[in-house]
Amino acid sequence: QVQLVESGGGLVQPGGSLSLSCAVSGVIFRMYAMGWYRQAPGKQRELVAGITSGGSTNYAESVTGRFTISRDNAKNTVYLQMNSLKPEDTAVYYCNARLMAHNAWGQGTQVTVSS
Repeated sequence: QVQLVESGGGLVQPGGSLSLSCAVSGVIFRMYAMGWYRQAPGKQRELVAGITSGGSTNYAESVTGRFTISRDNAKNTVYLQMNSLKPEDTAVYYCNARLMAHNAWGQGTQVTVSS
């Protein structure tokens, strides 16, 4: 059974940094495209960053240059390094694993950017 467990969220001041991790089990991790999504109150869930099984990355325009997604296939883990955080980055961040019709989500981790 696939499991995605996020960690690393919390409260940070504007301009600060946080690193999120998502540990994946129950699938052949290296075959999956991975993504980080976020959902703020009253808004739709949106893609923040994605990384393919081959390591190609893509980012939302709002986080380009500030966030970095990476993966460690030996540890079955995907990361999101978030720098220069802004109040508008406040949201629940979700990890996603996707391979053809199989789409799995983590439970989410709260990121709050506030002074």
